[in-house]
Amino acid sequence: MPHTRIALVTGANQGVGLQVAKELVANGVTVLVGSRNLTKGEAAAARIGPGATAIQLDVTDNASITAAAERIRTEFGRLDLLVQNAGISNAGRDPNANIEDYAKTTRASNVSFQEMRAVWETNVFGVLAVYQAMLPLLRLSSDARIVNVSSGVGSLATNANPSFGYRRMFGPVYPASKAALNAITLAMMIELEGTGIKVNLVSPAFTATNLNNYAGTESIEDGSREVVRVALLGPDGPTGTFTRWENTTIPW
Repeated sequence: MPHTRIALVTGANQGVGLQVAKELVANGVTVLVGSRNLTKGEAAAARIGPGATAIQLDVTDNASITAAAERIRTEFGRLDLLVQNAGISNAGRDPNANIEDYAKTTRASNVSFQEMRAVWETNVFGVLAVYQAMLPLLRLSSDARIVNVSSGVGSLATNANPSFGYRRMFGPVYPASKAALNAITLAMMIELEGTGIKVNLVSPAFTATNLNNYAGTESIEDGSREVVRVALLGPDGPTGTFTRWENTTIPW
């Protein structure tokens, strides 16, 4: 199958990012496997096979982002699809602590600003930095799409509902970083209205990955389905959506 579309997936050396990269390649997309650690990215690309190429990309490092954008411009001349998947849930949690115990130490009244800044640096500022660097390359595509990977726990409307099962877990670190990511994505959507560049926001559900110490309830394959579905939407596909599997709208 010819690989004609050029995609960049951030944080693609493991978890949802790796699965998304694998499935995009299987659907004929040339995928740049973004990885902070190039060696791990190369190993992931080798696992995926032809159609996957590792690219060093640390979303918290402006020099790394600039170098990645320049490499894409030089080698491919454009970018058709940007999947912003890189994210972290914490910066200093005891690996033996469960999510609920961690949540108790990161409430608004006691959260460490160092912890909060570290997570927001990746989940919010990193996404915006990559967007700014890759937008000129996306403008060179005749069918460009941005898919930002968020989480249902970042929905303010959902968390405002006392019946929401994860409401007690909402705090300033990971959940609020995803709420901020949603706001940043909305800003992208508004900025790009009428340009032909589509922007979508997706939740992969509570997937068992390193992000949550494999406490998630969904498999990697199931958790990646909506990200892949939206990433593969054609030029007539929608923009400005926030969904979970399958095409279910999540309130902002």
